[in-house]
Amino acid sequence: MPYVVLAAWIIQASVGAWLLIGWARHGRRHAVAILPHVAVMVGTLVLWVAFLVTGAVAFAWATLAGFMIAIPFGETAMVRRSRRLRGITKESAADYGAAIVDVFRGRMPPAVTFHAAFSAAVFFPCLGVCIGATVAAA
Repeated sequence: MPYVVLAAWIIQASVGAWLLIGWARHGRRHAVAILPHVAVMVGTLVLWVAFLVTGAVAFAWATLAGFMIAIPFGETAMVRRSRRLRGITKESAADYGAAIVDVFRGRMPPAVTFHAAFSAAVFFPCLGVCIGATVAAA
């Protein structure tokens, strides 16, 4: 299962790289959200590989902690894109929910929709591996 997580991660990272290239090519702003998301996710990938190589459960849990840090930055970018698509300039507490609706109603570009939805295919199996490895080590 740890290698399934790695495979899902490679797929997710490939789509993320495609989005990052498009973001940079179009001169998008808000690097405050995108660049930390990318940097932390690259670091967490290194931690996951360290877990695969060593079997040390601490690396797996550190990976999950990295997800918890990185994902909100990606979600911030998604919410900003949703606002832009809907022509909204004023921030609201309801914007996150509206962005999720935009993803699942197909209002976001396909790569954004995939990247947002497929993130669960990396996060939750990773959580499962962390729990399983902890139980096995006990």
